Amino acid sequence: MLSDQEFLRYQRQIMLPELGENGQRLLLDAKVLIVGCGGLGSAVALQLAGAGIGKLVLCDDDSVELSNLHRQLSYRESDLGQAKTAALAGQIKQLNPSISTRSVNRRMSLDLLKIEISLADLVIDCSDNFPTRQDINRACTASHTPLVSGAAIGWDGQVAYFDGQQNSACYHCLYPFNESNQATKCSEAGVMGPSVNMIGSLQSMLAIRAIAEPTTLTTGELIVFNGREMSHQKFMIEKDESCAVCSEGNNNE
Repeated sequence: MLSDQEFLRYQRQIMLPELGENGQRLLLDAKVLIVGCGGLGSAVALQLAGAGIGKLVLCDDDSVELSNLHRQLSYRESDLGQAKTAALAGQIKQLNPSISTRSVNRRMSLDLLKIEISLADLVIDCSDNFPTRQDINRACTASHTPLVSGAAIGWDGQVAYFDGQQNSACYHCLYPFNESNQATKCSEAGVMGPSVNMIGSLQSMLAIRAIAEPTTLTTGELIVFNGREMSHQKFMIEKDESCAVCSEGNNNE
């Protein structure tokens, strides 16, 4: 049962028939790992804290810089030089003191990811490089942990949900490589702030649904957003039966 205070705080989303009190209880009991606290991760963290995700683990090894502030709206000039995980945890505390947060202020190796992901109900990939994304996917696939993946660059972005099950496609099926010849970082190619926040909002929406009503989601569905044209497309990611990560017979432990 929800307390009176919880009901008052979350009543506007509890009113949604797809969520209700049972769905809100699931959110309050959930533990979500967010890898990357930049434009995507900072937006996702505050939205999930507002929605009542009970436990958030924030992972990033960067500090807040002036060039972040045009899109990373969770931070302020007073946060410059501070670790993003600490600054973001402070913002969450001010927004919703009942949310439990833990900060991991270091670069996430595969071994560390395996430990953190084994403790999470859901993982949200907000990282900005292919090696980290592939390691997150590898650890999620090994532990069968659901993953919400997002990326934004320039005017565009994409988001996808993977349920982590053996018979489903994974991120490696979509991108079977660790590096790209194209510029994939905001510092290299530039980025429009609202596009980043659009993708962060879509990740948050998928995360809430993955916790409260997972059977309504389509695993392996890629949503591509074009900010210049204000359009989006959906694609199904086909499972690669020879995938080095998720194909049957591969040892991901």
